[in-house]
Amino acid sequence: MNQTWKKEMVEWLKTIIFALLIAFLVRNYLFQPYKVQMGSMQPTLHNNDLIMVNKITYRIKKPNRGDIVVFNPPGNTSNIHYIKRIVGLPGESVQVKEGKVFINQTELIEPYLSQIDTPGFVGPVVLGADEFFVLGDHRNNSMDSRDFGAITKDHIHGKTMFVLWPMKDFQVFGQVKYELSEAPTETSEETEKQEEVPPEQ
Repeated sequence: MNQTWKKEMVEWLKTIIFALLIAFLVRNYLFQPYKVQMGSMQPTLHNNDLIMVNKITYRIKKPNRGDIVVFNPPGNTSNIHYIKRIVGLPGESVQVKEGKVFINQTELIEPYLSQIDTPGFVGPVVLGADEFFVLGDHRNNSMDSRDFGAITKDHIHGKTMFVLWPMKDFQVFGQVKYELSEAPTETSEETEKQEEVPPEQ
């Protein structure tokens, strides 16, 4: 009887240790919940929302424009996690002016914004091979790449998959479809006039 009890205790102990190990691996390398602690992503995310973050996806593919990511900003030593949206990708020219965001000199139309203007003035800044420009959806109340500059991939902890809690805020985040408002092109008449002007010596 005593031996049977000891054997059962050992099996239970093994099961508990295995379960804790799996939970540790999942939390640190696969998926992890994060609590939204600021209002910089409204109306997409709200303060105190619990989100689920995929921590493995960027090990196998590159971040996309529109991804909502959890990261530590450059120079941050307090281990505070920021949650923002990727707007500019590596190699792109990003500019913020006149309340608008421009990618490669073309206005970016962002369907998730509840306000029209993006305050501030940035750039144009050409992002490096591993740099991303991030902005909060609540542009009037967000500390983002307008303040601390671009972030690199190693700053990013993972991609937000869905809102876990509260249930009234539940939503799954897929790929955002963007429109780029093309800059007006010169007419042939304007081009001819420019050609008639002698070049400066």
